Amino acid sequence: MIIRSSLKKCSQLHCVLKIPTAGFKWAPKGGLILQSISQDIYQNLALEDWIHDTLDLENRPILFLWRNSSAVVIGRHQNPWQECNLKMMRQNGIKLARRKSGGGTVYHDQGNINMTFFTTRKKYERMENLRLVVTVLKALRPQLDVQATARCDLLLNGFFKISGTAAKLGRTAAYHHCTLLCNTDKYILSSVLKSPYSGIKSNATPSIPASVKNLLEEDPTLTCEMLLEAIAEEYATRYHADNHINVINPADEREFPGINNKARELQAWDWIYGKTPKFSISKCLNIEDEQSCLDVKISMDIKNGKIETCNIDVPQHWLPPMMCNKLGDSLIGSKFCPSKTTYVANALLSTCTDYKLYRKWNLLCEKVLTLM
Repeated sequence: MIIRSSLKKCSQLHCVLKIPTAGFKWAPKGGLILQSISQDIYQNLALEDWIHDTLDLENRPILFLWRNSSAVVIGRHQNPWQECNLKMMRQNGIKLARRKSGGGTVYHDQGNINMTFFTTRKKYERMENLRLVVTVLKALRPQLDVQATARCDLLLNGFFKISGTAAKLGRTAAYHHCTLLCNTDKYILSSVLKSPYSGIKSNATPSIPASVKNLLEEDPTLTCEMLLEAIAEEYATRYHADNHINVINPADEREFPGINNKARELQAWDWIYGKTPKFSISKCLNIEDEQSCLDVKISMDIKNGKIETCNIDVPQHWLPPMMCNKLGDSLIGSKFCPSKTTYVANALLSTCTDYKLYRKWNLLCEKVLTLM
């Protein structure tokens, strides 16, 4: 038997029942709490958009709780090459996602809680949502110094960021989502959110760096599960929701018709990279070849994630201009990514029969790849 109790009287035992959902969208009106069983960033982002696009939120505010396996999530108007270490992410199998809301770049793993608050646009109030989280944290651990800032972040001890925030406002519906750092791998977070790329000029929205801290560093007795249940209970109290969490599978087409199409769109290259605002990159790179050392100047314009212009300048005595021009021309129209560039380069290299020129051309192609 699950007995409903006040959060303020129940700091150790959180009386929230988790049950499988069954046709939740036809249930009686009132607040609703959902929790995803999926750890896939694309499925969970797809569910956000499905709820926003599909459900009538007039009499039904919704709280969606979710956690992901390792992923970097950029805002709708951001440039991934400026925001994160794509090479490291590829090497470590860390996914990249572009969400439909604005805001800055964040890192997700199982030590991070994601909360999405759905309302009508008229009832949208992100500061009220953050106050709910602050209330929960202070009720669980009164000694915690947590405050919501004017920028709608949550700070611990007045300095460390423990929550970032973003929102999407539609014509009638809206959602506000935020993170909560519980026990995230800070080494990976700091590594992947540091771009190694330079020479980029762009009007994309930049992230604002901040020092972060896990809640469990402040109080090791806290757990993600404890925080999830406490947030759900407080939400249920405020929004007259049934005191249980509906456990859902965001890949279930029977429950969410069309959801998998949304997920496929979110993980498509044309969305993740192709929606990057137009940018240019200009670099002077160094090539060491036998006893010589020379500079290579490369400049590109990238639009819709594809190379629009490409100029490569190397000393003529080292490599004939015709070969540089051929590489640059071949890259125009192709995706600005290592796999496509490798394919183009290999096709060109296969046409070269001069060993010395082949080796130099190959060195040049390798340098171009470092830009991506």
